[in-house]
Amino acid sequence: MKATLYTATGCPYCVQALALLSRRGLDITMIDVGADPEERAALVARTGRRTVPQIYVEGRHIGGFDDLRAFDRQGGLTAAT
Repeated sequence: MKATLYTATGCPYCVQALALLSRRGLDITMIDVGADPEERAALVARTGRRTVPQIYVEGRHIGGFDDLRAFDRQGGLTAAT
């Protein structure tokens, strides 16, 4: 499975999200929106949210870290592995 993780340097929830996605063996693309205003604007346009992390799994917007954790508990991160 593939995941896209919108992140920012120093974000503890981003670190936790990356760790969880890594443990589940996902192929992760990270986009640092903290250092790039254009990427931040693209994130807001895509999700309507300004906070990080924002996570997509297989193109589906999952949300932030709490949403990712709930998705994992429901088996969403292991369904296709």
